[in-house]
Amino acid sequence: LKGVSSAPQLHSARLQAQQAQRVIATMANVTAAVAQSLMREDWRKQKIERTQRDAFLKHSETNSCFDVTTAVAADRRAGGHLMARNDAPLPEYNASTMTYCFKQSSVKGPIEQLKGHTGNGGMTSSLAMGRTPEGLKPAPPICGAFKSRANPPNTEFRRFYERGDLPIQIEHRGVHNRIGWKVDIEKLDYHHYLPIFFDGLREKEEPYRFLAVQGVFDMLEHGGSKILPVIPQLIIPIKTALNTRDSDVICTVLKVLQSMVVSGEMIGEALVPYYRQILPIFNIFKNSNKNLGDGIDYGQQKRRTLGDLIIETLEMFETHGGEDAFINIKYMIPTYESCVLN
Repeated sequence: LKGVSSAPQLHSARLQAQQAQRVIATMANVTAAVAQSLMREDWRKQKIERTQRDAFLKHSETNSCFDVTTAVAADRRAGGHLMARNDAPLPEYNASTMTYCFKQSSVKGPIEQLKGHTGNGGMTSSLAMGRTPEGLKPAPPICGAFKSRANPPNTEFRRFYERGDLPIQIEHRGVHNRIGWKVDIEKLDYHHYLPIFFDGLREKEEPYRFLAVQGVFDMLEHGGSKILPVIPQLIIPIKTALNTRDSDVICTVLKVLQSMVVSGEMIGEALVPYYRQILPIFNIFKNSNKNLGDGIDYGQQKRRTLGDLIIETLEMFETHGGEDAFINIKYMIPTYESCVLN
């Protein structure tokens, strides 16, 4: 409260400090169960919603717990998209119908065709629409902006954990698991370990996902002033995880970003120069909300709605990012409206 002279300013400064403390306490309570809830969500999707076949993901490259993961091909990178095939057929312009169509039909089997001047379609004296063989007209192109991209099991966190270089282990408790740190978190070299744990945020296979996510939250909770110098090294792992365009991975990264912004001083300001690497994916999924009409989305209490999470994260970026945060957010996401100026 240095530099505060009058009583109203002192009261306002105290209220802001109390509000910041309440936000930090709330974020700590909310994010404490993020890693634990991921396994429950997978089980619910498989048993209740029936939206996925298996309860837990297992990559084909993953071997037993006594062996390391098989090496992934070099051309498989996280967030990479597939190029169009050179031999794929392309539609050609038909001057008679003034449309693009394929010369050969993709429909298997003989196509029913009519002989000239037979039937009731296509004649000059008939108003009936002529019959067009199905499969000749090309389907509308699909850009795949919201489609999940490659996420191979080749993270640095997996490699270091299988090699035994990380001072962590799983403690199996009666209610839920937790991470057992073999050394004090305050004594860790954050320049070395924090980027490794952030690279594991895109993991979707247990136990790597639980260890990486819970490890990130533990290090952010006890990091303090050690987090700020490591911010430039965290941008590439965050960008790689967001480029997978997997809704579960993006939700996890958003919750980590919200916790990181309030975990230390000047962290929000330090993220402003890197908005061009982080915010493009936010702009794509900003409106990814469920249109249920007058229904109720029970996923909001579990904070699984992607659009709402992005809005919350952007508001926290603007609140803790200083005076230049809003104009940089507006440059990358034109539809964003300020929560401070309004």
